[in-house]
Amino acid sequence: MRGDGYWVELYQAQQRLGGGFLVTRRFILTALHCLRNLSTLDEELDILLADNTQVRGQVCRRDKDADLALIEISAHCEISHRVPAAGVARDSRRWRGPYRPAENDVELSGQIDRGAVSYLCEGGASIEALQLTADQCLGDYSGYSGGPVETFVPDRQPVVVGILLEQVPDRADTSRNANVLFAATMKEAMQRFDQFDVLHLMDVLRPPPPERLAPPSYEVGVDIPPRQQTDRVEIVIQTFQQLSNQGVMDPTHIAELRYLALKRVIENDASEVTHE
Repeated sequence: MRGDGYWVELYQAQQRLGGGFLVTRRFILTALHCLRNLSTLDEELDILLADNTQVRGQVCRRDKDADLALIEISAHCEISHRVPAAGVARDSRRWRGPYRPAENDVELSGQIDRGAVSYLCEGGASIEALQLTADQCLGDYSGYSGGPVETFVPDRQPVVVGILLEQVPDRADTSRNANVLFAATMKEAMQRFDQFDVLHLMDVLRPPPPERLAPPSYEVGVDIPPRQQTDRVEIVIQTFQQLSNQGVMDPTHIAELRYLALKRVIENDASEVTHE
């Protein structure tokens, strides 16, 4: 892989497991079936970032029914890569999958046939999913599992709307697969791992390294300049409110976010007073 993207590759003992992507600067979302070759699901693994930086991580949460997993990056590893904005897919929009299993593999793209459909995944759960048609008729898309699904419009930053999970068999010939894929929506992932909202907040509030200029934007098309902590908290809350309005986030979490933001500011203020 090359570039400064937010997608990753997962390895153990130099064996490639699959793809995934950053949902915060500490956590990675992937398809659980990508980790099936792990001897135990709590083992440490190697994470290769898009710029070929390698860090360590560990599977911390898994949802077998929905075929999703979260990987926590080791605490001593500093991650400064861009964290993508999450959003809701719309029918008939174009999509792309920026993650490629190998440098000579094509980048997937296509059309969103259904932006939110109930889908019985192989894990056994009925999940909210995207039904996608791929322009590239590869036959086997398994290496792309765990990668992000983006939507994009001209002059705007891409928005992550799902995570690739499965492909559909060709009904005319079950020995091969069609170019129809299913991806869990980001809303589904956030509901399965309800700490996403809290983790995003704590991640953004974490002070950036001295050599970094500004934290990544969590709002599509908007760069957040360096600000005082209270201002940054308000920007994050506004962004989450926007996600709530779009249907990505449960509105009941907004009150918790406000509480956590206020608590963080109070704790930091108290720490500064103590050290004076």
